[in-house]
Amino acid sequence: MPIPLGLGLPQMKQYDIGRDVATVARAAEEAGFESLWVFERILFPEPATQGLYGVPGLPWPDQYRAVADPLITLALAAAVTERPRLGTSVLVAPLHVPFQLARSLASLDVASGGRVIAGLGTGWSLDEYAAASVAPFDRRGAVLDELLDVCAAVWGPDPVAYEGELTTIAPSMVGPKPVGPIPVYLPANSPRATRRLVDRADGWMPVAAGPAQLAEQWRRVQDMAAERGRERPVDIRVRVNARHTPEPVGSEGRQPFHGSVAQIVEDLVAHAGPDVTAFVLELQSTPRDAAELVDVAAEVYEAARAAGI
Repeated sequence: MPIPLGLGLPQMKQYDIGRDVATVARAAEEAGFESLWVFERILFPEPATQGLYGVPGLPWPDQYRAVADPLITLALAAAVTERPRLGTSVLVAPLHVPFQLARSLASLDVASGGRVIAGLGTGWSLDEYAAASVAPFDRRGAVLDELLDVCAAVWGPDPVAYEGELTTIAPSMVGPKPVGPIPVYLPANSPRATRRLVDRADGWMPVAAGPAQLAEQWRRVQDMAAERGRERPVDIRVRVNARHTPEPVGSEGRQPFHGSVAQIVEDLVAHAGPDVTAFVLELQSTPRDAAELVDVAAEVYEAARAAGI
């Protein structure tokens, strides 16, 4: 069976959210993409307090100067599609008030007919944490834990009640309820995050950075699951941050998923281990507009299917 492919929706500054989200979502559904995805960046600091991903000196991409809100983007896509799942890869959970985010995800799930996948993470930007004012950066893991608790409560049966560090819910009726259980995907970037993934998540969403690295990360997840007597996660959706170029990129020093359609598909094949259940293709950074994004996505999809992915 071919591996399901998801596509990142247009959110970056070169796109017109009011027009292009619907255009790309419809085209992706028609092409056969199994899911549609969004990511989260809430600001572009100038000068930046830290480099991209917290790496000193690594510049932020210019396209991050204006990134559309992820849940609004998914709502626009939900309104014009019927089949694709609608996922977040990822929401920086501690930038959100837990109760409000839980309700927003539930409402989006109902509006879309039960298609939401909640990919959640802790992020890395000190400037974003300062702007959101929900909790300090050094409390990010605890906030994510509380948010998972709040989601479980809010999405569960009424009356809902919860007492936590940030959240107090008096016994209340809270709706709407999701159509079904909303799958939660988490990262595994540290021992604590891996324990949280194994104990609490429905799936894992790693970022593809080479087949060997992915295999090693998966081995650590499996070891943690065995240590804790669990078999999760059962679902692995690999996020692919691709940079498409019209011509092939030289092999010396080429980063995974940087190059022509053929090279991107070659890297998909290399990453397609037996445990991978889906790929999420993030292709929006290099196209100039939505028409080019649609064309590149269609080319990658067809080439991947021809290659047996």
